[in-house]
Amino acid sequence: MNDQCVMENLLLTTKGACDLYLHGTIESSTMNVHSAFDAALKDCLAMQDDLYKKMAAKGWYPSEQAEQQKLQQVKQKFANS
Repeated sequence: MNDQCVMENLLLTTKGACDLYLHGTIESSTMNVHSAFDAALKDCLAMQDDLYKKMAAKGWYPSEQAEQQKLQQVKQKFANS
């Protein structure tokens, strides 16, 4: 298993944990539980962001700019709805 594969697995696992913490925060029945899940979510999101930045810096998570014309089309579509 190479470094890229390890990082991809870490990122996917972290995203899954973020999803669980988000739902725990939303569904919590007391303020103490809500606060605990919310703190865990914030930490997990920071970890996810760090992993993404490291992968992007190595070219393992490429992204591209959206075309301005397409952005305008989407804006108009939802503005008219």
